[in-house]
Amino acid sequence: MPVYLGIDYGTKRMGLAWADELGIALPLTTIPGVDSESCWDKLRHIVEARRVSHFVVGYPLHMDGSVGKRAKEVDRFVSRLVDEFDLPACKVDERLTSLAAEESLGKKSKSKDGKIDATAASLILKDFLDGGKEIE
Repeated sequence: MPVYLGIDYGTKRMGLAWADELGIALPLTTIPGVDSESCWDKLRHIVEARRVSHFVVGYPLHMDGSVGKRAKEVDRFVSRLVDEFDLPACKVDERLTSLAAEESLGKKSKSKDGKIDATAASLILKDFLDGGKEIE
């Protein structure tokens, strides 16, 4: 079974989740400083340690389905992700996942402990896995 890493890419940090051997999406961690080299170093360590084979990245479409500034930032991130790791990536509609993560954790959106971001990443990954899609 492929090893998927789910990513909720944010403006200040990214939440990460992974799927275990049973295909269950689990929150993993949060990495601060999304555009810093230390962020990429931490991501590289996780990819190698978990033997990640595929990326599933949340795609922040507007509620009407249109692509905005944030989605274009994710496009640039995914492009670098594929270049850096030479692994396939899939973008998944992430509308309302952060809100769902907050509700599941019973936290306010102002919480900065990172659990919301990792939980949102696990919901993005779960949506992908439940959809039965494959990354080519």
